[in-house]
Amino acid sequence: MKVVRTETHSKEIHLDLDIGFPTQMDAPGAPGLGIRKSLKQIFRSNFFTRLTNWEYWPFSLIYFPVSFYWIWLIIKARSLFFFTASNPSIEFGGMLGESKFDIFKIINPSLQPKTIFSPPDRPYEQILATLRSTEMDFPLIAKPDVGERGWMVEKINNELELKKYLEYSKVNLLLQEYIDLPVELGVFYYRFPNETKGTISSVVYKQFLEVKGDGKSSLKELILTNPRAKLQFDSLEQSHGDQFDYVPLKNEVIPLVPIGNHCRGTTFFSGNHLINEHMISVFDNIAHKIDGFYFGRFDIRCESIEGLYQGKNFKILELNGAGSEPSHIYHPGFPLSSAYSVIFHHLNVLYRISKMNKKRGIPYMSFIEGMKMLKKIRNYKKLQTSNP
Repeated sequence: MKVVRTETHSKEIHLDLDIGFPTQMDAPGAPGLGIRKSLKQIFRSNFFTRLTNWEYWPFSLIYFPVSFYWIWLIIKARSLFFFTASNPSIEFGGMLGESKFDIFKIINPSLQPKTIFSPPDRPYEQILATLRSTEMDFPLIAKPDVGERGWMVEKINNELELKKYLEYSKVNLLLQEYIDLPVELGVFYYRFPNETKGTISSVVYKQFLEVKGDGKSSLKELILTNPRAKLQFDSLEQSHGDQFDYVPLKNEVIPLVPIGNHCRGTTFFSGNHLINEHMISVFDNIAHKIDGFYFGRFDIRCESIEGLYQGKNFKILELNGAGSEPSHIYHPGFPLSSAYSVIFHHLNVLYRISKMNKKRGIPYMSFIEGMKMLKKIRNYKKLQTSNP
């Protein structure tokens, strides 16, 4: 720490070498105080958080360089929709617009939560009757049958919340049993069609958005001093605004978002060190029983990693296909250059699996069919923009 004495005020100013601006010791109006305050505001702003952490950058910006490699794969495959052959049992290969409920139909029922499908015009009382007949109780997870990146996924705690949710929903929904297991993982698995053993190339451990009390700060203050939570402030104000004045006890943990989605504030930590032969064997066994599946990510909840290695006490929340990401790249501080290397590798695997399946007699989706599918997806996205 360097001490500098000024002529005007004869006051001591400490120069903070870590961030490179002066820190006032006593007198208001000391030189540089206004600059210091402005810089503090910048460094603590959502803009600076997003700017200096690429994991928060817009999807289109991150994937812009990837688009050139994607074009190269299209040229090599001589098909705009080559990826549809990667998972022939999943609509559009699972790239976009696939029905989650249809995917559940091809997964062992014992490995998935109880799930009911509900069209947007289904009467509320009928939905409640179906929940009772299937012995599904609150809390539930409600989500669109077609959707991505956490859109409209909510934990529903009672009938009143369900009724409010249904009032603004205009799309086909899934109501899913809430799996209250402590560990949530994303496991990326792929297998070449000519091989019996697959590869787990990515495991991500999800830490839900939460804050820890210090015994002094209100919930609102804790949120505003947590960079990740601060990015979600508007939505948290809606869901937790009535608790903002509450002062949590020291070390009291306050869960903020019960959904394990990066766009909703969940921290993704790399769990690649967890990959071993036991885990691969478990997912080989699962994947071999899903006809026509070769490439994608299992989102699961389990009691423990040790239990998962034995194939016990876990449920598959979702299975995503060709559009899946190896989510460990969003580990805080993961280098962007390394992320691109991982993405390019997985796209190359997607291409190779699709090409192999084509040689086995599984055709790529035609240009006309593919364009019809894209039109269907665009129309659906219009509904997304009309929903909260």
